[in-house]
Amino acid sequence: MKNFLDSFKQENIGAGYLYFYIHLITEIACFYCLSSILGNSILSWSIPFVYDAFAFVPQSLIGYFSDKYPKVNLGLVGIVLLIIGFLTYMFNVLPGTYTELIILCLGNCCIHVNGAEVTLRCSKGKLSHSAIFVGGGAFGVVLGKIMTKNILSIIFITFLMLSMIPFAILAEKYKDTRTKDLCKGFNYHNPKINTGLLIILAVFVVMVRGYMGYGIPTTWNKTVIQTVLLYFMMGTGKCLGGILCDAYGIKRVAQISVLLALPFLLFGDHIMIVSLLGIVMFSMTMSITLALLVSVLKNKPGLAFGLTTIGLFLGIAPIFFIKLTTYTAHAVVISVFTIICYFILSIIIRKDNGNERNWIIA
Repeated sequence: MKNFLDSFKQENIGAGYLYFYIHLITEIACFYCLSSILGNSILSWSIPFVYDAFAFVPQSLIGYFSDKYPKVNLGLVGIVLLIIGFLTYMFNVLPGTYTELIILCLGNCCIHVNGAEVTLRCSKGKLSHSAIFVGGGAFGVVLGKIMTKNILSIIFITFLMLSMIPFAILAEKYKDTRTKDLCKGFNYHNPKINTGLLIILAVFVVMVRGYMGYGIPTTWNKTVIQTVLLYFMMGTGKCLGGILCDAYGIKRVAQISVLLALPFLLFGDHIMIVSLLGIVMFSMTMSITLALLVSVLKNKPGLAFGLTTIGLFLGIAPIFFIKLTTYTAHAVVISVFTIICYFILSIIIRKDNGNERNWIIA
């Protein structure tokens, strides 16, 4: 337990907390706006796909730019774009819904990339910083979805977006902008695996996580409270993944969380608590796959993070076009891909160094 609690007090962990808040508010603004667009558009079937494409895929290019020019505060750039995209849609300033949506997405991309750059560069090879940052998004998604469209909400969210500015400025103090040995502490990959193959396999695991997050059957999810719990547990799992890896070892957490997730995902369709436990455990792989990619792209943390978002989009995209209609089909897909991910992670993660404490030691 002491090792677990110590993870919350690591050096520079404040960067994770600052970007948890920034990420939270970013997703509130994006999903409030997205929900409003879906409610008013006759093209509502295509809007989520366009949003996911422009919010996820460009992060690799923006990440590459950020790696080359780390002193550029893309967090502030993203906040400005986010505010412009949000307000131009809400007050019908620009012609066409897609123009406003793309501006909003690009702001989202810049904020995500800068959050990754800040938390990865200052973490000295630890996973908790970036895991806490990323976990904030799930909480923001559900809060943005459940807010009612009215003028008070618009003013309140605008105020929240403006409040991100001092947080982004303060977080920049944590960013290490040296060009050498940026992420030398990230050595979680199996050095015997070819770098290109390892990247492909890690991105594949991200794709599966993306599908699990949106495609697993949750027929129990029928109320607002249940939806809140779903996203709350998803965010909790992302945060816990990094914290537990720092406390007990990345390979151990990867194997246990993925393997234990399977029965909960299989039998949780009609039982909320069972499903939620499975979602928490599989969500833990977020920080693990990011750490693996940073391990082989040490001087390109922004690009490494961008590869994970491409993987998320590739995992989510099929859901827009292919719908599994039977429990048997869902069970087969979940079982096959979970087992594949277990073996992939077991192979591409190097053995824990033995310094981590056992689970039962206080």
